[in-house]
Amino acid sequence: MRVLIVGGGVLGTMHAWQALSRGHDVIQLEREPEARGASVRNFGLVWVSGRSEGAELATALRARELWERLGAEVPALGFRPAGSLTVLRTDAELAVAEAFAASAAAAQRGTTLLDPEQARLRNPALRGDFLAALWCDKDGAVEPRTAQPALRQHLQATGRYTWLPGREVRELTADGVRDDHGQRHEADLVLLCIGAQLGGLAREVAGELPLRRVRLQMMQTEPLGADFPTAVADADSLRYYPAYAGPALDALRANQPQAAVAAEHAMQLLVVQRRDGGLTIGDTHGYEEPFPFDTEEAPYEYLREVTESLLGQALPPIRRRWAGVYAQSRTGEIVHRARLTDRAWVIAGPGGRGMTCSPAIAETTALEAGL
Repeated sequence: MRVLIVGGGVLGTMHAWQALSRGHDVIQLEREPEARGASVRNFGLVWVSGRSEGAELATALRARELWERLGAEVPALGFRPAGSLTVLRTDAELAVAEAFAASAAAAQRGTTLLDPEQARLRNPALRGDFLAALWCDKDGAVEPRTAQPALRQHLQATGRYTWLPGREVRELTADGVRDDHGQRHEADLVLLCIGAQLGGLAREVAGELPLRRVRLQMMQTEPLGADFPTAVADADSLRYYPAYAGPALDALRANQPQAAVAAEHAMQLLVVQRRDGGLTIGDTHGYEEPFPFDTEEAPYEYLREVTESLLGQALPPIRRRWAGVYAQSRTGEIVHRARLTDRAWVIAGPGGRGMTCSPAIAETTALEAGL
């Protein structure tokens, strides 16, 4: 078959990989010269630990397997089985972690509860004070700014993959698409991986999608000057991820309110080290549109303070700050996937799990579309 993919983000690129691996020819169109959305504006985390039971966890675990396989085939993806530490600093946070660690859910995720000394064996950079940490050995990381170009280069080596950036699709035709250069591209199957672009062509061919857009803020430091081998989260992630729900979390919410700035911006701390030694730190969640066009400093200052308290030292200077927008399903689906015509599908809205789950989402699309 000839498969045409609209969208150059991580979801579209993983669909290209799945189609090629099944023996098909692929054309991938992207409206920008490079993917510029959430696919490159994230942590690059393959985050299994907090996923909800059932389909979401199964998808994340399958995606983790696929990321590792891809990382072996394409070392430039920068995949590493880093694991993660969720650091606990109060008795109420520790109670949530203890309840989770004693459950069957923890074993599914390779999660155990460590004391501070054990946690520092995993990540010696954590020199600040804390009571304990949840260790998840299923979590991993890739390099988000370079992973997709590296994967595309790998795909191009097959001789059956064509990358066409700077092409905005204007029309879904009976036998493919027409782009804004007036060129028609014929295909047996069209996969619209539209990212956060919910208007325009997407609305025209798919209607009002059951998705919402979410805005985030993040930053990256200069090199730390030390190894930071695991990803790190603070206990606000217990409030954010569904795996930790239960009476202990209810008690935490009732008796230990979030810091005001963290609550205002729906924040959790996530930290991961980049290949150059810098730390990517975030993030915030904004749900009300229109989104502001500028970034706010208060969340950055809060993230800096919490990170420095865990490191027991000052952070290096901040190299860059940025905001991004991604689409998220409103229905609780892992992703919105719908057949539009006999030969066209739309796949969008994985939310903050897009980088984590995209290989498995693409695999499921391939099965459902008969690739």
